[in-house]
Amino acid sequence: MNKPLDYIFPNPPVGLNPKALDISAIPQHVAVIMDGNGRWAKKRALNRLRGHKAGIEAVRETIRCASDLGVRYLTIYSFSTENWKRPEEEVVGLMDLFAKTMLAEVDGLHEEHVRVMTIGDMSMLPAETREAFDDAWEKTKGNDGMTLVVAVNYGARQEVLHAVQACARDIAREFAETGKMPVVTEELFERGLYTAGIPDPELLIRTSGEMRVSNFLLWQIAYSEFVCTDVLWPDFDRYELLRALLEYQQRDRRFGAVK
Repeated sequence: MNKPLDYIFPNPPVGLNPKALDISAIPQHVAVIMDGNGRWAKKRALNRLRGHKAGIEAVRETIRCASDLGVRYLTIYSFSTENWKRPEEEVVGLMDLFAKTMLAEVDGLHEEHVRVMTIGDMSMLPAETREAFDDAWEKTKGNDGMTLVVAVNYGARQEVLHAVQACARDIAREFAETGKMPVVTEELFERGLYTAGIPDPELLIRTSGEMRVSNFLLWQIAYSEFVCTDVLWPDFDRYELLRALLEYQQRDRRFGAVK
């Protein structure tokens, strides 16, 4: 991080002290389940897509703030494999919103040295949406700043099955080449995950007051700290992120050991 906390958090609410944040203990990977767009819209007598559009500013601010703080990976849960069950109008609108937002934001992300990648089964997305994400990856893949991981058409059970299948292929290939059955290790299995090469998240944030993981990063969050907030996603800002980070830094992370 090369920006002072006063710059990142210029007008903190009363009682919230940015200087209490230990910059040396910022998690390198933060994952976010962005929930509450629909409820935010309903409270305002708007359709659900208006809520999703309102959530874009929260995404933008979270990316900017996380990058300024030195977070190395930010994973956002944008669209799950189960979200196809939503009304067709909402799904079509979301896919269009993803494409337009990515096209509009990629130049700014590139200027901030952010690398954009996706996890999930991209094959089912409309061509325009898939191409927008592919173009963002091509433009930013050489950047050395924060990596923004967009989980789209993502499901953790699907990912685990994908990893098992990849592991089986690797085992069959090695057996055919050497005649020896390789040992199945975590390292071998993790090579087949969508997140291969990415460290597990230390912090998982979920908005809107829900207390479930919703088929998100089931393997990777084995030792993540959970912070759940009642704030609906469109109302999530840098100060809510600060609150989550401060709570995270109060946790005693033992990983099953005794201190």
